[in-house]
Amino acid sequence: MPSPKFTTSSLPGAWAGASLFSSVRNITLAAFFALALAACGGGGSDTGSTTPPDSAASGVTTFAVTPTLSGVAAVGAPLTNALVKVIDGSGAPLGTATTKPADGSYSLSLSNKVLKLPLLIQATGIDASGNPQVLHSAVPVLDAAKPAMVANITPLSNAIVALAMGSDPQPAFASSAASAAAMAAPAASAASAAGEFVKTLIKTQLSDLKITNTAALDLLGDASFTANKSAQDLLLESLRVQLSKNSKGVEQLLISNKLINSANPEVQVSLGAAQTELLKSTGAAPATAITSTLKLASTAKATLDNLPLLDELAAGLNSLIAQGKTAADFKAATQLAAYSQHDSADKDAMAAKLADFAVKKGQLGRFMVTGCADDALVAGLCKKVLISANVTDSSGALLGQFSDAASFTKGASASTPGLWGLVGNGRNFAMHVYPVNVIHLGPDANVTAASPAPNPWVGIQVAIQGMSNTATPAKIMDTATVQLQSGYSIPFAYCGRPLLCISDTPGAKLVKPTGSIAELVLRQSALGWLGSAESQRGAKYSASFTLDDKPLTETRSAYLLADVPAVTPVARFPAIDGLSSSQPLTTAALRAGLTINFSNWAAANPDMRLISVRALLDGFVLPLYVDYEPPSGGKTALVLAPVAWPSSATMTVEFWLGAQDAAGRRYYTRYALATQ
Repeated sequence: MPSPKFTTSSLPGAWAGASLFSSVRNITLAAFFALALAACGGGGSDTGSTTPPDSAASGVTTFAVTPTLSGVAAVGAPLTNALVKVIDGSGAPLGTATTKPADGSYSLSLSNKVLKLPLLIQATGIDASGNPQVLHSAVPVLDAAKPAMVANITPLSNAIVALAMGSDPQPAFASSAASAAAMAAPAASAASAAGEFVKTLIKTQLSDLKITNTAALDLLGDASFTANKSAQDLLLESLRVQLSKNSKGVEQLLISNKLINSANPEVQVSLGAAQTELLKSTGAAPATAITSTLKLASTAKATLDNLPLLDELAAGLNSLIAQGKTAADFKAATQLAAYSQHDSADKDAMAAKLADFAVKKGQLGRFMVTGCADDALVAGLCKKVLISANVTDSSGALLGQFSDAASFTKGASASTPGLWGLVGNGRNFAMHVYPVNVIHLGPDANVTAASPAPNPWVGIQVAIQGMSNTATPAKIMDTATVQLQSGYSIPFAYCGRPLLCISDTPGAKLVKPTGSIAELVLRQSALGWLGSAESQRGAKYSASFTLDDKPLTETRSAYLLADVPAVTPVARFPAIDGLSSSQPLTTAALRAGLTINFSNWAAANPDMRLISVRALLDGFVLPLYVDYEPPSGGKTALVLAPVAWPSSATMTVEFWLGAQDAAGRRYYTRYALATQ
């Protein structure tokens, strides 16, 4: 177990800036069947348009042999080692499986031959960029003559199930029996299909990818689907599809062209309003549930035309990694020929990273498109595409994620294929903004009289890189001025940390760090700082910078990834298991070394991941802190090495946990330790 290091100049990714469920709406079993049946679109599933005779009356089908379920879980790249769970319409669990690292496929034999429709499927895992994903799919038709069933699990299948239910499907797996009972209400017919409605929202992408027979496109059960940059896979690569609640608590489906920079979704659909329309037997108009001005996502055709060759870049790098190439070899490789820098990390740093994969015998998985590093798309073309890939060892165990930017070079002639290469985003530093929720607790995990008011409190984390990502980190700026949409300007200054700190003195080039998340966060309660405009998804934060009293030529804008929630449920904050008045978190335990568990929180929040663990000691000239690497790969325990400080020192000791959800909302829990 490595010893922790005191530092005033290192922050984990969560701090360095590299996120409420309502009850399921009642939906009748027949209604869900009709919606999802149309969603299948016919292609490959051959389900026809009527319910099989043995399930027409009761929705129950009896199979003569053990039924099986298989499919692919993917978000543009396969979901590696994702947990797949299956339940039927009664809420009965039918088994679990784990997706294969190479292709995201899964298969299992169901535990019962008597099934009530529909089958609901959930996949929980980490995507190629390290973000948690909880996605759903369905088998809407059960046929005793077809025991081998297929359900692909993707953001689009998740959207279809959410529209059919009128809400996020995740609660159906948190309390499956109660949710399934609600689904089994008296039958009602559906005039339209959730799947067909989804296709109208992504009509531009279907056209760009030359998917002309949309009626045959099966977004749920296509047995031929693979996450290999084929047309249906590129459909996922081209879209950002999310479920979210807005600041008023309305559950929404959000769809955008993935390559546009603004975090504002292009298409917003109220799930509840859409379900109401989809359940109508006549006159259904689900398009009336669209609350945005745009009715379909915009094009990125020029980029999509090049993406089928992207996996050749991963294959070429993997070949060099498998050969055990050195950093010098990678620096001279064709794949890095045009590399510049990525958030200040240069070609040497990239070559060293790839050489480290070779030492660890890691391999890159398929690349996933995460966005565009260009300021704006021009005629649907992104010149620097942001990409990520999972890195696994020879056993398939996840080692981490690889992220950078790639560019496509066309071939010399029409008959010569072009090539993708790593190029970096070309930027000297990074800037991101995140919605933040912070709660202060005592050592027994309860709110104390000493906790600040309000508690929890909310704000915006502004993460501006102040030190280079090089072998010897160096200061890259003195100050930053962040312009808010309301017209206010907020000063930041260098504080000896990787990120700039908020400054109380405009123009100051150096401020004292605190080690608290508050040094990075604009609090909503701060007078004149944050209003409604700054707290909404897509809010723009613009910044200018100085170094050695001279303005930097590089300016930057960042967009808020999600709304700051009006209500923050306590269950979302990362929590240590077992804390109580009789078992508080103490300084003595921190001195001795301890193991923290957070399995209860992880089980309740499968769409979140722990991103930071910190012990903060205040009592010296500068606060000292110990950062621990958060556990990965589904682990829910972390061993903390002993932390020593002089017994004569009067210290205030805090313990911080940070977590993030798939939408980019961040939650921080601060424990004040009991002195023992």
